[in-house]
Amino acid sequence: MSDDATTNETSGGVAVEAAPTREAPRLKTRYLDELKSSLQEQLGLGNVMQVPTLEKIVINMGVGRATQQPSLLEGAVADLTAIAGQKPVVTKATTSIAGFKLREGQSIGTKVTLRGDRMWEFLDRLIAVAIPRIRDFRGLSATSWDGRGNYTFGLNDQTVFPEIDYDKIDTPRGMDITIVTTATSDAQGRALLDAFGFPFRQANDPNAPEPKQRRRGRPVRGKRK
Repeated sequence: MSDDATTNETSGGVAVEAAPTREAPRLKTRYLDELKSSLQEQLGLGNVMQVPTLEKIVINMGVGRATQQPSLLEGAVADLTAIAGQKPVVTKATTSIAGFKLREGQSIGTKVTLRGDRMWEFLDRLIAVAIPRIRDFRGLSATSWDGRGNYTFGLNDQTVFPEIDYDKIDTPRGMDITIVTTATSDAQGRALLDAFGFPFRQANDPNAPEPKQRRRGRPVRGKRK
């Protein structure tokens, strides 16, 4: 057995090698080692426990056409599983709408809630990899807050995530991503996401257009960065 292996003895005296310790997510480590103390000073908080942090991330894909084409829902579940690293749940209609031929209880989308290390790892990939792949990106809206320090924005194309095989997707799929924090105000939430490196649109350009992403329909090769 190697020198760095850890063993535990059972009651029967049999040595069992302990599972290797998993390395903490990069962004989580940076938050704990650097960002937390700087945020405490920036926000003027007397207690380090008051410093805002991440609570959970919710990713939602609506699939309205799933009522007519069930395979679209299967594709959405597969895509979201690849993106999040966790199997999502199927969302159901809570009411019937005759005009849309929608019945209560029908499957209309898929959703996943990330916590713990998966949450930190997803946010790191989102900021460092996925958002920079958005075509003609001009920054995220700085106004999509809920008044309680939580931020929601949308992506129109799942292929900005490298986990998605561009040649195997059946249709472009958008998603809404909600970053839920422990902040007590939008100002605190904004300070937290700024510290993480969220690319918000510059305040001196309030009329800049929303990020332009690929049109809906069959994706055209060669347009992604």
